[in-house]
Amino acid sequence: MITGKYPSLRLRRTRKYDWSRRLIQENNLSSSDLIYPIFLIEGKNKKQPIKSMPGVYRYSIDKLGKVISNVIKHEIPMVALFPSTPNNKKDNYGSEAFNEDNLVCKALRYIKKRFKNNIGVMSDIALDPYTTHGHDGLLKNNFVVNDETVDVLIKQSILQAQMGCDVIAPSDMMDGRIGKIRKSLDKNKFYDVQILSYAVKYASNFYGPFRDAVGSKKSLKGDKKNYQMDFSNSNESLREVALDIKEGADMVMVKPGLPYLDIIQKVKEHFKIPVLAYQVSGEYSLIKNGIKNKLIEEDSIIESLLCFKRAGASAIVSYFALDIAKKIKI
Repeated sequence: MITGKYPSLRLRRTRKYDWSRRLIQENNLSSSDLIYPIFLIEGKNKKQPIKSMPGVYRYSIDKLGKVISNVIKHEIPMVALFPSTPNNKKDNYGSEAFNEDNLVCKALRYIKKRFKNNIGVMSDIALDPYTTHGHDGLLKNNFVVNDETVDVLIKQSILQAQMGCDVIAPSDMMDGRIGKIRKSLDKNKFYDVQILSYAVKYASNFYGPFRDAVGSKKSLKGDKKNYQMDFSNSNESLREVALDIKEGADMVMVKPGLPYLDIIQKVKEHFKIPVLAYQVSGEYSLIKNGIKNKLIEEDSIIESLLCFKRAGASAIVSYFALDIAKKIKI
């Protein structure tokens, strides 16, 4: 039997009451930390469920008004746009990416005309939603070529900036593309358009539901390991981020999220730059199905998002964003 004043310091004292736990909380989550991804589809009056991502939908442009209004109401600062391009508009070169009437361009014009600067809009710079082979760049002899891809990504970036995009997000992982895109944006006087670089994007196994959502899963030929990062590597992430910062990135992304918390922390510690995390589709579906089957609690969503904040993320792209913003109301 232990007697006396042992132990002299009891850390459980500050955990006893809710008010006390909140008082010393090291990290918190607010709606300002969230980015809401939106999938786009052609047609009118469409809200199409995505089987591999329960609770997530593809929306036609005319349906965006209600969605964006809800996002603004719950004080989420930015949305991310992803198109589900019809197969008949895809080709080997991703030509639809340069069509000013493609889904992303139409959505950008719609959102900016109706909501002005009350909401930020980011859109990916990559060719995978537009190519018949499902790769992020131009494919030659079964290899994604770098410099030729960068040339077309510049064209895609300028078009999206012209349509009103606030944050250009190159997700392709080509070498040197950030510097080239920044110079081209500045040359065309888009000085205030931000660049969020997917600087640390791994060739992950967690992307399946997303590829299903944008329609590239079945068309993807091979894998993306010759341009996305090897998930065995850690220090390489610092080299990628250092290069992109030097080339003009305003923010950087680590993708996927939960399996790469160590990378988020490492990047944040080495570079005092906003680091964003992407809680990708595979993570979302695992958590969502776990809750549905009563294997885990619903609060695991907030727990997972707070993990990103604890690791050092400034903001999180998450398909849970709107649901959580409604819940936390901060």
